[in-house]
Amino acid sequence: MERRKFLQNAGMAGILAAGVAPAVHAQTPAIKWRLTSSFPKSLDTIYGGAEVMANRVRAITGGKFDIQVFASGEIAPGPQALDVTQNGTVECCHTCSYYFVGKDRTFAFGTAVPFGMNNRQMNAWIYYGGGQKLLDEFYSNYNIVSFAGGNTGVQMGGWFRKEINSLDDVKGLKMRIAGLGGAVFSALGAVPQQIPGSDIYPALEKGTIDSAEWVGPYDDEKLGFFKVAKNYYFPGWWEPGPVIHFFINKDAWAKLPKEYQEAFQAAAYEANVTMMAEYDHKNPAALVRLVGQGVKLKKYSAEILESAYKAAVQLYSDESAKNPAFKKIYDAHLKYQKVQNQWFSVAELGMDAFLQSHIK
Repeated sequence: MERRKFLQNAGMAGILAAGVAPAVHAQTPAIKWRLTSSFPKSLDTIYGGAEVMANRVRAITGGKFDIQVFASGEIAPGPQALDVTQNGTVECCHTCSYYFVGKDRTFAFGTAVPFGMNNRQMNAWIYYGGGQKLLDEFYSNYNIVSFAGGNTGVQMGGWFRKEINSLDDVKGLKMRIAGLGGAVFSALGAVPQQIPGSDIYPALEKGTIDSAEWVGPYDDEKLGFFKVAKNYYFPGWWEPGPVIHFFINKDAWAKLPKEYQEAFQAAAYEANVTMMAEYDHKNPAALVRLVGQGVKLKKYSAEILESAYKAAVQLYSDESAKNPAFKKIYDAHLKYQKVQNQWFSVAELGMDAFLQSHIK
């Protein structure tokens, strides 16, 4: 699907600015869909991306296309969102692609890979750089189509009961972490754990795990991690620009009237843009509050970062050697990232570095 043509045809500027769209043909049928989220309602920003989409679809279609949003656990647990969409139990879901790397590590590219691209670079790759075509080719094997539906921006690097300054401190560490970041931490000697967002705090409080990562200050504050772990590390090198996706059952999508397909795509685009803006609005104030609660901000040591980078590169090489789907997307992803970094290292980095050294 050509994104440039879609954005022009959908009149995206008008939709986002005025909150309206061209009238849907009067003869289109009333359709009800169900969407299962991988997130709890309490995490209003990331969960809210699905509601932004559903509300906009209803507004565009005059209420004729109604998508009901269900929180994680109401229809299916968060980690099963793909399964129930794939098999048609629900028509669509709002989830992170990398939650499903257990099926195939190629799923990581839809959300984020360690030391990958940031939010803006991921949007550029998906919408204009051929990323959407590559992802949909892979997702078609699972009976789904996809649309970007949110982003958190670069995430924080997790909460730790004790400081971690060297690789020796990482060895044996039980850490809640999703995606390929867990595989990299495993290579460094840690023991990664896959735990849904709503279950992280009890595990951290009871000592079942030693550390946990989720998103960033706003969500992490809501989940209360600072009450049981005071060391807050950065950066979240395994999630530099994680995309949240809408996955739609392929058969359900094919049956959807063209007007409704256009409405869904436009609404997904809005959810993608506004989620990032909302996190950028909420995270700074939340970080100030956390520091006020005694949270200690810590930067990963150069030793840990360099070792993690080397382990990630080795992982990509090993997986590419045995997984053609992974290799195909990885090669294109890395090639695009190199070009992006050449630009971002000039004006973007220069401007950011100067401003951050002067405006405090």
